[in-house]
Amino acid sequence: MAPVHKIALVQLHPRALAVQDNYARAEAFIRDAAAKGCALAVLPEYHLTSWVPDDPNFGAACAESASYLQKYQSLAKELSICIVPGTIIEEAPKDGDDSLHNIAYFISSDGSILGRYQKKNLWITERKHLVSSAHEPHQAFDTPLGRIGLLICWDLAFPEAFRELISDGADIICVPTFWSLKDVSDEGYALNKNGEALFLQSTIVSRAFENTCAVVFVNAGGPPERGEETAFAGMSQLGMPHLGAVGKLGQAEGMSIVELDMDVLRIAEDNYKVREDMQKEGWHYAFTQDRGSGSNSKL
Repeated sequence: MAPVHKIALVQLHPRALAVQDNYARAEAFIRDAAAKGCALAVLPEYHLTSWVPDDPNFGAACAESASYLQKYQSLAKELSICIVPGTIIEEAPKDGDDSLHNIAYFISSDGSILGRYQKKNLWITERKHLVSSAHEPHQAFDTPLGRIGLLICWDLAFPEAFRELISDGADIICVPTFWSLKDVSDEGYALNKNGEALFLQSTIVSRAFENTCAVVFVNAGGPPERGEETAFAGMSQLGMPHLGAVGKLGQAEGMSIVELDMDVLRIAEDNYKVREDMQKEGWHYAFTQDRGSGSNSKL
């Protein structure tokens, strides 16, 4: 019998630069998730600082947020729960380099770090502030829930990223996100004010089907006050082949606890044989799986 994992989708509303407050609310959600038997809790991108790079205090908030990785490690060990703490903005490790990296981590239930991923596909407004992981390969890693990969937000738009993780054996792909309904131009918004929600609705489940994998998508949410509008798309969900969007949230801050039945992934692969085809000699898209050096590995 394949295992069933209980996962908490923590759709936090990140207050700008309020690192301590954002962590306190994230911690409360995670403690609740652990009390309800969850094996994994996933938070949104930029959940500690929000994304306000032009604020003069943004750099200081990022420096402060980097120390919270250890807090999440301690929390994971205390509660025996795995945590993907959204993303944490870190300064480049080289002296004299003032660039910023947007990093997602996978923390195991014993507090150890099993996976680290630096955002590769930067959104347009991020490119003057962040550095991409560029040609570093997407790599999966083993966890108590199985083999997992990490992607971040705009990576969702690139099926190549998913394919590379699938070729490395990933069954579950966690995607912390900071996705707004108003990230497009006025012209784009005028065409359809819900266009970004349509993008997410169309893409998340498609990625699950076409890769016979589970997509744990966790976005930022809006203010919890009833009736107050927010620009955040929300829509955190577990994307599954055959089942579609499981436990999908609206736009407000909140938490959805979902059950990920690994047998569903087996059934999907039995039906679609995506992984089986990818492993065949002479696979006609083999260049997308080249994990070595050279131009073909630039995914």
